[in-house]
Amino acid sequence: MDNPAISAQVSIYPLRQEHLTPAIEEVAAALQAKGLRAEVGPMSTHVTGAAHTVFAALEEGFVRAAAKGYVVMTITVSNACPVTETAR
Repeated sequence: MDNPAISAQVSIYPLRQEHLTPAIEEVAAALQAKGLRAEVGPMSTHVTGAAHTVFAALEEGFVRAAAKGYVVMTITVSNACPVTETAR
């Protein structure tokens, strides 16, 4: 499996910023720009896709969110969680 399907749960925590939403929106936009569907929830964002694509999008999302100010990003990644057939 050169590029297996994975699932990721991502949380972005803007630090010392007046508004939280812009950093969260930047991560979601980076995921969507790579053709991934970002399911933004109240505590985290879930995404499923090919590993190379997901990791590239997460990197881009972090860079974009960090451009707004200090952030912490936590990511949980699994190749064992259920994934959709379109992600395989």
